[in-house]
Formats: sequence, structure tokens, C-alpha cells
Amino acid sequence: MSRSANRVHIITWNVGSAMPPDDITSLLGLNVGDGNTDMYIIGLQEVNSMINKRLKDVLFTDQWSEVCMDALSPFGYVLVTSQRMQGMLLLVFSKYFHLPFLRGIQTQTTRTGLGGIWGNKGGVSARMDVFGHSICFLNCHLPAHMENSDQRMEDFESILQQQQFEVQAATGVLDHDVVFWFGDLNFRIEDLDMQVVKAAIDSNKLATLWEKDQLNMAKDSEAVLEGFHEGPLKFPPTYKFDVGTDTYDTSGKKRKPAWTDRILWRLRPMAQVSNSMSKRSSFSGLTSGTCVSQHFYRSHMEYTISDHKPVSSIFTLQFPYKADMALVTLFVEDEWREISDAVAKFKVAPNFPRSSWDWIGLYKVGFKHHKDYVTYVWAKQEESDFLRQEHQVIFTEEELPKDSGDFILGYYSNNMSSIVGVTEFYRLLFHVMIYRVKLKY
Repeated sequence: MSRSANRVHIITWNVGSAMPPDDITSLLGLNVGDGNTDMYIIGLQEVNSMINKRLKDVLFTDQWSEVCMDALSPFGYVLVTSQRMQGMLLLVFSKYFHLPFLRGIQTQTTRTGLGGIWGNKGGVSARMDVFGHSICFLNCHLPAHMENSDQRMEDFESILQQQQFEVQAATGVLDHDVVFWFGDLNFRIEDLDMQVVKAAIDSNKLATLWEKDQLNMAKDSEAVLEGFHEGPLKFPPTYKFDVGTDTYDTSGKKRKPAWTDRILWRLRPMAQVSNSMSKRSSFSGLTSGTCVSQHFYRSHMEYTISDHKPVSSIFTLQFPYKADMALVTLFVEDEWREISDAVAKFKVAPNFPRSSWDWIGLYKVGFKHHKDYVTYVWAKQEESDFLRQEHQVIFTEEELPKDSGDFILGYYSNNMSSIVGVTEFYRLLFHVMIYRVKLKY
């Protein structure tokens, strides 16, 4: 095990029931990215609840999931898990070769609307162990309006109390090594009137508004916020805009601009925190030794489909060690000259809980999620398997694709509900009946 850094790109956006824009490349940073992002975490609020019958993928019921998969899959990102609660949606993507090291994946939802009956407000979360370190991603939509700051804090506490996971080392959200909390948190700017707020925005004197931001004020008095960190708000308030414009609300309500859309993080107590933006570090001893660095924290003014602007941030998670032993290691021959040679061999770790419902999928490079396979074969467990160190499955001619291309194999564990072993891409060249394979794990 070696020290490891993972880069995580988080996006939050209240989309106001709008359909996705045609292009989200700049939102995802794919136009300027260096390819070093390991995971994308996308938290949406107010996603339209109507099912569109024109969706290409029958496993998903919203256009937002589809447009995100379409944008990210060509770059090698696979949907790890998703969670939907009415208009709230959480999507977790990862580079495909990290999939075997994302374990213990679980999701939770908590309704807080109408006293816990309605899911228009609340929280959706996904937790997992990333290279042996527990991380929880929590997407929240808290109550609106200036006067409901206390209610927002009460709802956040309720979400933290109710969300429990079946993981011994991290049953609650705050038990995780790292927590990312984001969403439409709906905190407003107190005391200052509309003219003062707009003047500060127009003159780019945003620091004068920070001390009146309800979330910043609550950090000094609310125990539940202890340990949560946020980068400086160097971008203008992201709410409320006239839809289709960059103009703050001109309707009769004339909502005062506010930083409603936020991204915060927390390390388990006694861990180290580093904020590269503010060039400050906070130390309270060491246990896990995990370090979080924030590279940027920004809004995206170019998107105008909603009365909110999306907000994004990139973090580097520096782990003290990297648990990178795959539970299943797949082997294939460098060349398959005959269909009868289409054999995949695999070894399993001693502690791996095999199931007769496990399978090995053949995926085209650029696949979107674990069920987006070309074909699969069952990795059935026989009684004699207990005596073997190496196992194998055979792909028949009928199961193999008829066209050439780049593919990978992935071992899906039924007990763990995730892919626990992958090969690197290999090329199927049917016109010469040669399969070229390059292995990674």
C-alpha cells in the first residue's frame, strides 16, 4: 500500500425543473480538463419528476442522468451509483479502472418536507470506501426563505441523525473519514437591503457580504457545523436570476441575491485539513492522516436555464495509504486466434464472498454503468472451486460481438453489488480473428 491522491470534482445545481442544456462540457470542465479527475459527484435539486419516454436507457427515468452519462462516458467515467428522491438526484461517477477499489457502496434518503412526509426537501447520500478510506457525499435541499435559517439547521441535524448505513466503521454520515456536504442549502444574506447587496456585487466587494451570510454566521454558534470547511465565496451569489439571463430577479418578489448553492467538506476529527485556496491549514492532531485540498470554488454564470447558477469545486484527497489489492484479478491471453480461445481466467482474494450469481461482463470502452455490457457469462461457483486457485469462464461464439472495437472485462459481485475486478482495454479484431489484450489488474 502506498500513499495516494484522488481528485474529486463536485457540482451542485438547482435546475428548477428545466430540461438539461445540450452541452454541459464546460460545467464538467471537460474542455479544459487534464484528465486527472478521478471522480465526478453531481448533486441536483428540483429535477423534473415527469418520465420522458424518449430516454435511450430504460434503467434511468430522467434526462439529467442520461446527459451526464453521455458527456462523461467517452472520457472513461462510469456511473458508480445514483440516488433519486423526487426532485433530488445524486450521481457518482468514477474512472472505470478505480471501480474495484470502491467498496461498501450504499445510499440513503431523508425526507424533511411537510414534517418528513414529502421528499421535495431533505437529503440524499452515497457512501463508499475509496481505496480503503470512508467517504460520504451528501446532497441536500433545505427550506427556503430568509426567516427559516433555524429550520434549515434543524433539518440538517435531522438528516444527519436519520441517515444510517450498514457499515460497522461508519454507520453515520459524520463517522466517515471525509464528508462532502453540498446542495441548495438556501441560506440567505441577512440585514443588508437589496441595494446594498447589489452594489457590493457590482463593485466586486463580496467580502462585505460574507459576515451577513447565514451559513457563515451559523458556523460560530451551531455545534453540528463544527469541523465543516468552505472555500472563500469569491463568486457572486448564485440565486435568484431571471431564467434565460444573468440578471438578478426583476419579478414582483425581487428576491435578494444569496449564496444558496454551496459545497462544504469535513474531515473526521483529529485529521488534517489543508485549504490550498486560502493557503491556510488547520491541524487538530492526526488519526487517519487524510488531507483535503481545494483547488477552486466557482459558479458557472453561462448556464441560464434555471433561476440558480451551478456551483462546482475540485478537491484533492491525499490518503496516508492506498488499499489497492483487487478482490478479483482477471487474466486473458494476449492473443485469441480462435473463438475457442475466448477464455477469461480469474483469481479471487481469500476473503472475497463469491456467489453463484456473480458474472463477468464484456464492456465496450466508454460504457456508462455496470449493466451497460455487450454480453456476460455467469461466474458460477462449483464445489470443486474451493480447491482451485484459478478459475475460468468461456465466451461462446454466439455471445461475442460481431464488430471490432476496444473492450474490457469486468467481474460483477452480486454480494457487493459492484464491479470488483477489471482488465484494461483490449481490442477485438474479428477480421483477422485476433484479440489483443492489455492488462491492468
